[in-house]
Amino acid sequence: MTVALRKLTVDDAAALQTISITTYRETFDVHNSEENMTAYLKSAYNLDKLTRELQNPDSEFYFVYKDAQLAGYLKVNINDAQTETLGDDALEIERIYLKKEFHRNGLGRYLFDKSVELALYHHKQKIWLGVWEHNDNAIAFYERMGFVRQGAHSFFMGDDEQIDVIMVKPLES
Repeated sequence: MTVALRKLTVDDAAALQTISITTYRETFDVHNSEENMTAYLKSAYNLDKLTRELQNPDSEFYFVYKDAQLAGYLKVNINDAQTETLGDDALEIERIYLKKEFHRNGLGRYLFDKSVELALYHHKQKIWLGVWEHNDNAIAFYERMGFVRQGAHSFFMGDDEQIDVIMVKPLES
């Protein structure tokens, strides 16, 4: 298995939109109404919004490829780009999204390791993320990676209020 990583630029906005919608639907379609899913995807993954996110110097996106096939992507945030205020010493993993066909291939761990590398590069002392409270597989994965629960916040899927568990992992310098 050959794994490759590529940092995205603004020119990748359309491809990012496509994989974002694909991976989000594969993960969450079954848990949400079509109306709420459509409203969320239209808001979260429109090209203008993704372009602004790609232009933000405090956010980084990476595509991951397995055997030259686009498998998923990573998005991390530091400083003011973080979706919650967990301090200047933190890096947020906002998204580790993989196409369903690439689950259980070690790519989630690969992207997690890249996140830790980026956090250390930026001199951060902890990494954190929000994960849907009913996404048991993701929560178990992050707990295996050393994350602990440190709160929660609301997340709106259309008009449906859902809860994300905030998980934090301290880093060794």
